[in-house]
Amino acid sequence: MLLISCPNCGPRDETEFHYGGQAHIAYPENPNDLSDREWAEYLFYRENTKGTFAERWVHSTGCRQWFNMLRDTVSYDIQSIYAMGHPRPDTQAGLAPGAPTTSTATAAPTSSEGV
Repeated sequence: MLLISCPNCGPRDETEFHYGGQAHIAYPENPNDLSDREWAEYLFYRENTKGTFAERWVHSTGCRQWFNMLRDTVSYDIQSIYAMGHPRPDTQAGLAPGAPTTSTATAAPTSSEGV
């Protein structure tokens, strides 16, 4: 189980959140001009990255606000949580300039570590 730190509500159990897909997917400028293939690629084709991945999440049973998260898809390590509309933080050298990270969440303790 993950402990996700909501930017508005603080740390909460992952069961209060819902995954919203890959972050930073721009809506097409002229959607009516897209071919069926281009529209399908916009709707359904996403990266399937092994490692650090930018995701959208919503605190569905709390404040109902959307936010972005950088998470390692292998270890589930949450590297950064940042507001919608802000650039993705630079994972190699800390945060991107001006990208406010409200908090960083970590995995919840296992039963052997105590709760």
